[in-house]
Amino acid sequence: MKIQKAKVGQNVRLKVPDIDRAKTDTESIIAVVVDVKDNEFYQLGTKIGVHENFIKIEEASKDKKQIMNNSIHITKGQQYANLYPWLGEGLLTSSGSKWYHHRKLITPAFHFKILENFMNIFVEKGSKWYHHRKLITPAFHFKILENFMNIFVEKAEMLLQILDGKADGNVHNIYPDITHCALDIICQTAMGVNVNAMRNKNNEYIKSVYDVSAIFLWKAVRPYVPEFFFNHLLPLGRKFKADLKVLHGFSNKVISDRRRLLKREQQNLKKDDAIGAKKRLSFLDLLLEASDGGKILSDTDIREEVDTFMFEGHDTTTASMCWTLFLLGNHPDIQERVFQEIRTCLHEKQTPTSINELNELKYLECIIKESLRLYPSVPFIMRHIKQEIQLDEYRIPADVQAILHIYGVHRNPDHYVSPDQFDPNRFLPENSTNRHPYAYIPFSAGPRNCIGQKFAIYEEKTILASIINRFKVTAVETMENVKISTDIILRPANGVLVKLEKRPI
Repeated sequence: MKIQKAKVGQNVRLKVPDIDRAKTDTESIIAVVVDVKDNEFYQLGTKIGVHENFIKIEEASKDKKQIMNNSIHITKGQQYANLYPWLGEGLLTSSGSKWYHHRKLITPAFHFKILENFMNIFVEKGSKWYHHRKLITPAFHFKILENFMNIFVEKAEMLLQILDGKADGNVHNIYPDITHCALDIICQTAMGVNVNAMRNKNNEYIKSVYDVSAIFLWKAVRPYVPEFFFNHLLPLGRKFKADLKVLHGFSNKVISDRRRLLKREQQNLKKDDAIGAKKRLSFLDLLLEASDGGKILSDTDIREEVDTFMFEGHDTTTASMCWTLFLLGNHPDIQERVFQEIRTCLHEKQTPTSINELNELKYLECIIKESLRLYPSVPFIMRHIKQEIQLDEYRIPADVQAILHIYGVHRNPDHYVSPDQFDPNRFLPENSTNRHPYAYIPFSAGPRNCIGQKFAIYEEKTILASIINRFKVTAVETMENVKISTDIILRPANGVLVKLEKRPI
């Protein structure tokens, strides 16, 4: 890996490392990004993209703030274009005013009150991004998030029933079970539809979600395959089209059905009365109500946002929960401490049933944060540098792809003592108050941060508290020998292999 230092005022010219194009497995990809820790900037070259300029930024300094907090550099990297056929111009892939407008609209859907009512069940470049972000932001308001808590609880209880059958002293991979639980939660909160993934693993929609995610990875590591060749000559391209037809068809039908339902309700009830009567509004319902009959958001806009929420909202939380269970399974002392916190909070109950209870689980939140520090669901993100910027002694030219190396930042010894060790106490208030704000960015940062991060934390606390309250978890693999894999997110290559032991009630 050759790095050329530059003086102030000079452009940085970076060399492409010698990477074997034939090695396109996920472990090779993450190795390229993770293992090179001793240089501030480098080019990934053909492993991630061809004929593109890449830089890597690993410091939690003003460099990251200059990119992540800058409204000029909000356009996602070129590799996100592979998601356009599925997600269109949703919050993940859009930019400019559409992103901003939709973000603002959606945020209230994640208001605190919306979460609590659910507790009994649980790319265009340019102006479009600003527009979407502005519209969508209200959907994530804290009060609205309360309504989702009912869903979290219902799905947590169903997951416990499934895991009861695996508390037999044998080793089980519980990654698929938690994946299906997270998918059930996201389908019901995002679209108001119960796909019952935990019981119906052969559901066509669920299968297509997984297929498209895998195909995205296949395309991302083979950027040299022409689009025409992929779309018209490869069997995988035809499968991709068939899966997209299933996904879009499902979303379009749900949108149409929910629009008709809302229209009937609004004919009989005032808006506030309708919300009170239903108790639960899905993310889709809130978008439909904000769309003003298609004048503000078209059905295509709504589908793009719902599909984006589906895509981002189940795999990332699954990975986070599974890494947390893996770490607790390797640290019985920490697991016992959080178990005592959960028992004290819940008393005789199996699952948390309110936002207030979740807020009391402060040590569990420290554990989740430390898990996300060690194993961020998204280990790196990309930004397109649209204008030349100066980062200390480096001048970064325009039209460069910046790789913001979250995994590297989180293990930087300048910010964390013994950074490879699992220590939830790092996130106690007295230990984290003075930490650099960009030293911990599992949900990204700046205007393009994860809009659903509060939703994710509440979901994870509900599911994890329920599991730890019911079972003692023992991991089979250790932090030293676990293999890391990434397709779209960071995950344990072999799943989460654990032994579950029922705790006395």
